[in-house]
Amino acid sequence: MTPPLIRPRRHVTDSVRILFAGTPEIAVPSLNTLAAGRDEVVGVLTAPDRGVGRGRRIALSPVKERAAKLGIPVLQPNRLGRDARRSVRELNPDLLVCVAYGRMFGPKFLALFRSGGINLHPSLLPRYRGPAPIPAAILAGDAQTGVTIQALALQMDAGDILAQGVVPLSGTETTGTLTERLADVGARILAETVGTIASGNQASRPQNEDDATYTGLINKSDGEIDWSTPAEVIERAVRAYQPWPSAFTTFKGQRLNVLESKSISDPDDAQVHAPGPAPGTVIRVDTEQGILVETGNGQLALAKLQLQSRKALSWNSFLNGVHDFVGAVLGG
Repeated sequence: MTPPLIRPRRHVTDSVRILFAGTPEIAVPSLNTLAAGRDEVVGVLTAPDRGVGRGRRIALSPVKERAAKLGIPVLQPNRLGRDARRSVRELNPDLLVCVAYGRMFGPKFLALFRSGGINLHPSLLPRYRGPAPIPAAILAGDAQTGVTIQALALQMDAGDILAQGVVPLSGTETTGTLTERLADVGARILAETVGTIASGNQASRPQNEDDATYTGLINKSDGEIDWSTPAEVIERAVRAYQPWPSAFTTFKGQRLNVLESKSISDPDDAQVHAPGPAPGTVIRVDTEQGILVETGNGQLALAKLQLQSRKALSWNSFLNGVHDFVGAVLGG
């Protein structure tokens, strides 16, 4: 049974001064929405600039770029120590609003905010705590996911729930498309939550720890396809690891990214093989579905591919340049 929402004792003014903490693209819609509202975003806290690529070109975080256009002061401390706390204190913020900042906040830092801190997490907490809730929902084949606004706590994603929004899933989402969708939904609910905090009417409820599940950081190697698993599992992985790190296999020693696919659990023209083709075997070409590959259960139709150091291609364009693909065994 879901516990009732608990009314907070703290009462705040009708508007709040916000320090916004965020780094990647998913946080930008929330920053835009808050900056356009009646509350004042007095500063933005984001990750330090970093070098990318072979030339180590300096890349600004999406949140920093947007804050600069909005004319909002930006803080980029390497650590949230004494100097960072001094800089935040000078901004005189009431509320800390966090969307994918990338670091935990300690008690001394949280004590700077009269109205505390809140965080937008792209899952229906307590399900999928941690850094990768969006691909986790796709990998699990969930029928729905959502966003949660929670009070910031010293333990990761364990704060009381202030608001939630449910988002149904069609089974076609990639992590990229679902991230954009949840970012927009979350921005709206986040702004509403800030408004209720400002009016002193915000309610909350504790999370049920017995229902908590956790996600870990995704590594490049996680995208490697295990062809012995069912086709529907691989198809979900293709979507979950798009755009990064991409689901991949190998073909003649080269990395082959699988960018789009479709599982065929019971193909109409399935034939009995004795023994059956080894998982990873490229069976044939279907002019409607794409390139069919045998899996541990069913077949996977490859629709879009990218061979190492080449551009992404539709399956038919790919075959125009790779003539010995049918019959090959991928991976391993």
